[in-house]
Amino acid sequence: MVLQSLKSCLWLSCILRTPKACFWSTASGGLIIQSVSNDVYQNLAVEDWIHDHMDLEKQQVLFLWRNSPAVVIGRHQNPWQECNLRLLRQKNIKLARRRSGGGTVYHDLGNINLTFFTTRKKYERMENLKLVVKALKALRPQLDVHVTDRYDILLDRQYKISGTAAKLGRTSAYHHCTLLCNADKFVLSSVLKSPYKGLKSNATPSVPASVKNLFEEDPSLTSEMLLDAIAKEYATQHQIDHHITVINPADETLLPGISHKTKELQTWEWVYGKTPKFSVSTCLNMAYKDSVLDVKVNMDVKHGRIEVCNIDLPEQWLPPGLYSELVKSLTGSKFCPNEITTLVTTLLRVCPQDNELHSRWSLLCENMIMLM
Repeated sequence: MVLQSLKSCLWLSCILRTPKACFWSTASGGLIIQSVSNDVYQNLAVEDWIHDHMDLEKQQVLFLWRNSPAVVIGRHQNPWQECNLRLLRQKNIKLARRRSGGGTVYHDLGNINLTFFTTRKKYERMENLKLVVKALKALRPQLDVHVTDRYDILLDRQYKISGTAAKLGRTSAYHHCTLLCNADKFVLSSVLKSPYKGLKSNATPSVPASVKNLFEEDPSLTSEMLLDAIAKEYATQHQIDHHITVINPADETLLPGISHKTKELQTWEWVYGKTPKFSVSTCLNMAYKDSVLDVKVNMDVKHGRIEVCNIDLPEQWLPPGLYSELVKSLTGSKFCPNEITTLVTTLLRVCPQDNELHSRWSLLCENMIMLM
């Protein structure tokens, strides 16, 4: 890890750093930008900023970026359906929702991200992907890579090394894609496997695929080599100098208003609250003493909050008043383990001082929290 960081620093020191003032005054045609940040929210905010503020009629933009471990879902996806949220929390892996469509991807420093900005009229994702393939072939002619009709890049005709998504605005557009270089495939497969049962949703589902790292095919490659090859090919095709403008996504003097965009992407309301309405219909098999209780749970969740909640408990298992208070408290609450934990802890304080009752209550609450 230290060696990789050192390589990155040495590589960045070799790049021609364009002064901040030139960020706006670069000659028309094209601009290549690289982020010095590995924070997923900052880098997604840069995408929003460029889309909203730059005059893409005058210059097209290629944005290069890498992230520390993160799972990024599409604009219209359901995180409970797409990934293992409990595992993300355990491993301290960030979850982000981007503003483009498409499926869920896992990012780490072994994954390169490329964003191509144009006017809507000039938007052409197939040409962008062909550019990436041409850069790879220029670097290593023996690589068997090609673009599919689904806008993926395959290695050896079967392994997906690049997924793709896009945002089409009224006048501006961007297309971004990933490039698997040396990502942790074990973590990737683990976190992109949802353990949640009984979810029904109209959210956009991801399409599973077999993946492979480019470095498995050719260990002599480095991320820096690939980034430079892609930048060089982009410069050639747009007839511009091979300059890379290195930017700090936290720099308000360079990107006015960027911190607000970054904070918005981190909010619970954006990451979870933008999830399309879904329902949960499942049966909790709760082991209690010498028996197993089947508890049916049905919930409707809208904007990430529980809109309707029904829990079918065995008769007399909890006092009717306590059960009613639980359902009432859950309704309107975030579908979130932290909020529900706080809620049930508060309710437990007003529960009658009865050890048997406390045990039953705790068991039910633990199982309810596991749904989230």
